[in-house]
Amino acid sequence: MPKFANSIAWQQAELLMQPAFIRIIDNIGKQLEQSSWKGTYHDIQVWAEGTSEETKTQVKNLQQQLTTAKPEDAEAIQAQLDQLPNPYPGYQLCLEKDDRRITVDIWQLCYQICFRNYSPILNALDKDLIVEIDTSLIDSGEVDWLRLEAKTKNLIEQIFSNLP
Repeated sequence: MPKFANSIAWQQAELLMQPAFIRIIDNIGKQLEQSSWKGTYHDIQVWAEGTSEETKTQVKNLQQQLTTAKPEDAEAIQAQLDQLPNPYPGYQLCLEKDDRRITVDIWQLCYQICFRNYSPILNALDKDLIVEIDTSLIDSGEVDWLRLEAKTKNLIEQIFSNLP
């Protein structure tokens, strides 16, 4: 999960993330139309590093119980959940062709679009690394759609051009 320098950077990220996500999905769709690769999207749960399998199972069981709990029991179950680490939602693109399968983390693509010089590898290695918003994508407090589209198109084209 990216770390921000201050609340202004957080607000700028909030401004950019949804438009970046939309442009990424659209550009992937355009590339898939021209490609022999098949793409499917999957919702996933992403856990904080170091979360044990036992804890993950406990959280999943409590979440399941919460869906069918009586109102008087739901509060106690929620209180238990509040004491445990919870996953955050992830979104993946699975590209398949013949016997090959490649998984792409859509949120990591959003980060590469919205942040300057963002590296998923460096960010994973250094959890305290502070991201820098690509302010060239913001014009007078609004999304610069042309720059956003150009940056997104370039990234998605690179991904597809590097497929085996």
